[in-house]
Amino acid sequence: MALFDSYIIVDWSASSVPKRGKDSIWICRRGAGDERVENPPTRRAARLMLGEMLAEAAARGERIVVGFDFPFGYPAGFAARLALDGVPWRAVWDEIARLIEDGDDNRNNRFRIGAELNRRISNGAFPFWGCPAGHAGEFLGTRHHRSHGAHEPLAERRVIDEWMVGAQPCWKLAYTGSVGSQVLTGLPVVRELRDDARWAGRARVWPFETGLGLPGDARIVFAEVWPSWWKACARLGEPKDKAQVRTVARLFAVRDEAGELASWFAPPVPPDRVDDVLREEAWTLGVMACRPRRARAAR
Repeated sequence: MALFDSYIIVDWSASSVPKRGKDSIWICRRGAGDERVENPPTRRAARLMLGEMLAEAAARGERIVVGFDFPFGYPAGFAARLALDGVPWRAVWDEIARLIEDGDDNRNNRFRIGAELNRRISNGAFPFWGCPAGHAGEFLGTRHHRSHGAHEPLAERRVIDEWMVGAQPCWKLAYTGSVGSQVLTGLPVVRELRDDARWAGRARVWPFETGLGLPGDARIVFAEVWPSWWKACARLGEPKDKAQVRTVARLFAVRDEAGELASWFAPPVPPDRVDDVLREEAWTLGVMACRPRRARAAR
């Protein structure tokens, strides 16, 4: 018997203007025998659309998993460096939600947030990096600062990012693979959806609120995913983002029907990093083994 009735996969975008098509927001909802694919032009439209989908599912008594393609946490120690109180992951989510200004037309202040967080953490341009020249300054640079490890103990990547070769660091706010900007604009949306009074008592964020498993009271489960972990089926449509969300939604449904999806909620996290994963870093749903890096060919 399948764990879920519906599967929603979201490809996010931090675009500063309304946008459709390539490099925009794509949403795929897959249920019993049906599929719905949407391409909302703004984050506000996406949030409202996702809220409608969840309301419909809740009204039908469905169990649903919602996957977003950006990290749900930062490397361990981030919350402490910001002197935030409370459980680290939630304190960070609340702080980002407090700082974000994201208009109905997608105009947002993500580069100002990056600079402000850098100022508070290091009084310099660390750890966030990457921005258009017009946004660069004392506390945010256009290029990588090269300070992780040598000068600063805060890691560049989470443990899960080290497992997924090709995953970009959450500090990167601009250029190809600027997942850092997706985090700053996306986490407040996940937070708002998770806390919606219509279903808050039944909603859980994996693995922060569930542990490495899936408790029975989790009827709406939010998780991070990385569609590039799997090869997108090109025949499911262009652009690639559309094919990816359709591919992953179908994959989740097939694996669930086969009885394999439950194991994905209990991944083999290194024992010495379990506390970091559950309190601050999160994990990517579906990643069950480290993908080794290819050795460089001898010259």
